[in-house]
Amino acid sequence: MPLLDIQGLRISFVTDEGAIQAVDDVSFSLSEGEVVALVGESGSGKSVTALSLARLLQTPPAHYNGGRILFENRDVLSLNRKELQNLRGGKIAYVFQEPSTSLNPVFRVRSQIEESLNLHRPELKRLDRPAEIIRLLQTVGIQDPERTMEAYPHQLSGGMQQRVMIAMAIACHPSLLVADEPTTALDVTIQAQILDLLRELRKKLGMAVLLITHNFAIVSNLADRVLVMYKGKIVEQGPAAQVLKQPVHPYTKALMACIPRLGVKQKRLVCIDREALAQAI
Repeated sequence: MPLLDIQGLRISFVTDEGAIQAVDDVSFSLSEGEVVALVGESGSGKSVTALSLARLLQTPPAHYNGGRILFENRDVLSLNRKELQNLRGGKIAYVFQEPSTSLNPVFRVRSQIEESLNLHRPELKRLDRPAEIIRLLQTVGIQDPERTMEAYPHQLSGGMQQRVMIAMAIACHPSLLVADEPTTALDVTIQAQILDLLRELRKKLGMAVLLITHNFAIVSNLADRVLVMYKGKIVEQGPAAQVLKQPVHPYTKALMACIPRLGVKQKRLVCIDREALAQAI
């Protein structure tokens, strides 16, 4: 039984110009401890799919038009408000691409992590929470957790802010971590550190990871399987090594052709063959 099983999910948004189908008949599964990468260009439906897992999309304008989202064999689309509150942050945690906007600028790191503990781990006594916050910050590689927990977000670097976000995400021992472009706003060196941290936490905590990205280098370093998304549909999926080495769908091939390579001079980007793409879809 997979941890997450999405079946025929369809999501649209109501606009002044009519309904826009953002996710169209998407199906995939995710097992415990597995890392699955959802890849595609901006606007392909990756983040909408990710947010739908815990019903974080505001309705309206979003509408769930069909399908099922089974998490631990329970349909997320049928959960009531209290059940959703327990799911969000407790069972499914998120790390977003811009930590400086995800963290509240007027609260210290300590109070923001403590809020998660208060909501999802009420059995943890108040006097024990500072020690747990320090342990969490140490787990994500922060060298001076006592000082960091008393800091405001603007006093931390981008890499430190993202580590704090990951500490908040794992504070309640989630079964699934959704990492939506977690390294986009960071420089290359810090990106590598965050990826190493996610890899280490996955092994240590045994949680599954859904990685949202358009960076195939990240996919090759971290993912077990890859799903390629185009215009709201999953157009190709398989083991990461196989898809990266021998892509089949024209869209996947075009994405792969856009990757810059040392020593290879490429004058123009490869265009997608429309006829081949129409036949593949």
